[in-house]
Amino acid sequence: PQSIRQAAERLSTTVSRRHAAPFTTDPIGDARVIVEYLTANTGKVSDSVLDHPTLSRRYFCPRREAPSDIFWIECEEARLACAYVAPHPGALTLVHFHGNGEVVADYFPELAADLTALGVNVLFVEYRGYGASSGEPGLARMLDDVPAIVTALPVRPSQLVAFGRSLGSFYAIELVHRFPDAAGLVIESGIADPLERILLRASPEELDTTTPELAAEVGARLDPQVKLNGYPGPVLVLHANEDTMVDASHAVRNAGYARRATLHLLPEGDHNSIFNDNRDEYLAALSEFLKGI
Repeated sequence: PQSIRQAAERLSTTVSRRHAAPFTTDPIGDARVIVEYLTANTGKVSDSVLDHPTLSRRYFCPRREAPSDIFWIECEEARLACAYVAPHPGALTLVHFHGNGEVVADYFPELAADLTALGVNVLFVEYRGYGASSGEPGLARMLDDVPAIVTALPVRPSQLVAFGRSLGSFYAIELVHRFPDAAGLVIESGIADPLERILLRASPEELDTTTPELAAEVGARLDPQVKLNGYPGPVLVLHANEDTMVDASHAVRNAGYARRATLHLLPEGDHNSIFNDNRDEYLAALSEFLKGI
């Protein structure tokens, strides 16, 4: 609305330009108007630095392609355009969290067929702001979508296997952290040091915080060591040995954090070609893991 845009314009005008442009004489009042509008129209404003707009803008690479058959999941402030493929009544369900530059539609039809051929059902989770989902992506706010994703499925958490690729490892690990009776966890090309990945995108100063404060928030919300060590179930860690984007040391660390981990380093490919370049070995490792649950 015009009144909100005018308040924002007044607040964003520097003191040096106050005689040449609209300038606020009541900053508290203008700020209150904006916050009240945002709260009423977009839900609560995240107080986590992990949802800072600068970080979200630099970290996420959303695309808008969507699958033809959408399984909608209602979350707080957002509607997720997921896909649910369930050809096997009573079987385990793989809850699949994809990588950053991907969308659920990328997994259809070939990869969805490959995964369901292993005898499992699959929920392909779409993130906020990706595909046909509403909302805006944020590292912390997407963690809070996990309970809604789990409860939307017509199966118990004990029938779920969380699967996280790259960025998706944050959310797969969050699933077993919040639902420790989940049947299993697969981490593919996953991240063991979230702070490292964040600092590649933005400095603490750009996020209006300090290094200790940022490290504390990352530790409180994203620490894979604490979450994996607290999960009693089986974990499979898959990683390309020659991954140059997220090097294989992340896989070694994640496997070391878990209580019951199987580490499988694949000989071919890199971060984005791990599946295609190792297809048979990849699927065989995943099949063996699933059969052992």
